[in-house]
Amino acid sequence: MVDVTLIGTGGLMPLPERALASVFLRCQGGSILFDCGEGTQSAAQKAGVSLVNTDLIALTHYHGDHTFGLPGLLQTLQVKERTKPLVIAGPKGIGPALEPLLKAAGELSYEIKLIELTGEPIKQGELIPDFPALATLTPFATSHKVLSCGYVFALERAGKFYPEKAEELGVPVEQWSELQSGKSVETENGTVTPGQVLGEKRKGIKFVFTGDTAQCYNLVGCSENADLLVSEATFGENEHEKLAAERGHMTFAQAAKVAKDANVKQLCLTHFSPRVVNPADYLENATSIFENTVIGEDGMKFTLDFEE
Repeated sequence: MVDVTLIGTGGLMPLPERALASVFLRCQGGSILFDCGEGTQSAAQKAGVSLVNTDLIALTHYHGDHTFGLPGLLQTLQVKERTKPLVIAGPKGIGPALEPLLKAAGELSYEIKLIELTGEPIKQGELIPDFPALATLTPFATSHKVLSCGYVFALERAGKFYPEKAEELGVPVEQWSELQSGKSVETENGTVTPGQVLGEKRKGIKFVFTGDTAQCYNLVGCSENADLLVSEATFGENEHEKLAAERGHMTFAQAAKVAKDANVKQLCLTHFSPRVVNPADYLENATSIFENTVIGEDGMKFTLDFEE
């Protein structure tokens, strides 16, 4: 099961009723904060989300409305006596981009690990030890005014476990969970692989967060068959397509076209321009293309579970 909470849904500047776009994802014991603009901490509290034990902050790019909340959050974690390392990942250039923000946070009692993403999947145990073994986080390039990326969080699901086969092969009960997580085990009778005790792989869970981006082919491919796509949709009016392209953003209709082409289950729009006073006024521009579209609201929650 994967829990997704929209911390904020705004772009450019925080508004009284709309914090800057950020998403919090929790899966078993691990958690990821996607972007951290000004006011993310207070917005998280309003949403009922604690950021104290966040394992990874995944940044889509280094514009201020996606990063200026970092110094305050890092200081809060210091006050809360955090000891475990905090990983902050992002596109190329993360060191120079975050240097002034880390200096502003002051001395910290815990380690900050900066990870410059290459496009390769981040697997369980590499950055987030508490995530399930079959979970991966994969960055993908997006089209913005600066180097930027979106993220695919995928939780694969192994095939059905057959305990009678494990017993026949002499696998002790305490090793069954390792086989279920995709690992081979050593027994008195030799090595037993997951394929010997598991059925065909079942459908997993896929979540996609775009960050800031114009409409692009890569976005469609990486969002394919996602259970939930949280997509930037800066401009509500269809007439703003040219403006959106110039600024590296999308309209509601363009985000809906991505969702339709990618065959996602549900689309949630976010990162609204301050000029979009009431996003619901423009919802039809999206639903006329992709029906299962919702307007993101601060504090909105989604629970993604396996199909059975």
